[in-house]
Amino acid sequence: MKLSKVTFQNKEGHTLSGRLELPADQHPHNFALFAHCFTCTKNLGAVKNISRALTSEGFGVLRFDFTGLGESDGDFADTNFSGNVDDLIAAADFLAENHQAPALLVGHSLGGAAVIFAAAKIDAVKAVATVGAPSNPKHVTHLLKSSLQEIEANGHAVVNLSGRDFTIKKQFVDDLETKSLPDTVKNLRKPLLIMHSPQDNTVGIRNAEELYHAAHHPKSFVTLDGADHLLSRKEDSIYTGKVIAGWSSRYVSIPKSEPLRSVHHVVASLDIENGFTTQMKVGNHYMVADEPLDVGGNDFGPSPYEFLSAGLSACTAMTIRMYVERKGWDLQNVEVHTSYDRRHADDCEACENDPKARIDTFDREIKLEGNLDEKQIERILQIADKCPVHRTLHAEVNVNTSLLK
Repeated sequence: MKLSKVTFQNKEGHTLSGRLELPADQHPHNFALFAHCFTCTKNLGAVKNISRALTSEGFGVLRFDFTGLGESDGDFADTNFSGNVDDLIAAADFLAENHQAPALLVGHSLGGAAVIFAAAKIDAVKAVATVGAPSNPKHVTHLLKSSLQEIEANGHAVVNLSGRDFTIKKQFVDDLETKSLPDTVKNLRKPLLIMHSPQDNTVGIRNAEELYHAAHHPKSFVTLDGADHLLSRKEDSIYTGKVIAGWSSRYVSIPKSEPLRSVHHVVASLDIENGFTTQMKVGNHYMVADEPLDVGGNDFGPSPYEFLSAGLSACTAMTIRMYVERKGWDLQNVEVHTSYDRRHADDCEACENDPKARIDTFDREIKLEGNLDEKQIERILQIADKCPVHRTLHAEVNVNTSLLK
């Protein structure tokens, strides 16, 4: 996962702060936009866990703070639900201008209601997922019930929510009254996933039922049995993210790559637009090779020499394990640490005539854990030099190249 801080402006000119998370080993196949819960921030544990579960499945995810919350500018007291929807549209515009318009919207609690309204205004959105969402935005007023009279009388009130004080103005409450979520859901006509816990004491499960009945197919419901409203348990939020990723794969466009086939053991395939990011089939396994960022790669996978060093490390560990098992020695674990470099060597004949000449060098360190005496350790180090890859590196090697038609 690659994380970067981003900022963008909303329609009121406020600077909103977000975090853009990208997959660690590929370019995102689609982007998702996440809306956090009422008075929460982008850094809520559940928000981060759901986002990371999505990036592990190839999504790029933007999570950000609504106006006046977290690191975003503006005064929360001057915001309302409509402003949250506008912030989501501004975030979608930012993705479209700098990366790719979001195909998936995900919203938690009141953020779930907001993404439904926003999805109706963002053409690029192909699927919407809600988590613990109310069936109507004005449901949030039950959190304010002890202060509603004061808000009506004075135009505002200081309300304590989750241990923090927030100033809520009458325009916020009035704005909620104008929003009909069931009507918006009915007219949305986009795939909708509703996730809710039967044990949610903040937004009852009945809200999920009302949303589901209002929506048109394709619509889905997944229960989050045992979870609380904020998905406080890490396993609940990770599960939620994985389900959203799997469900949405039926509705967003994910490019399918043709499997690499060959009579050879290893195939490497590199398209013109991928820089150095190389798709590989190694035996029956698929992986990615790349170069570091400082030489123009994406760092989505090991470099060729890292693969070569990995082969030496793995072969050394396997050879040692095979030997000690045959001997019946007590070796609990073996670690082989290997790095590659090209160095000037004092005994390099070519170096005498060419100051720039270098010799390929692998530094290998071996860590042994077990009940071994000095003679056993010495013999194991000797055996390490006899691993097949080690011997291949020291042998004369032929590489026969021909054109494959």
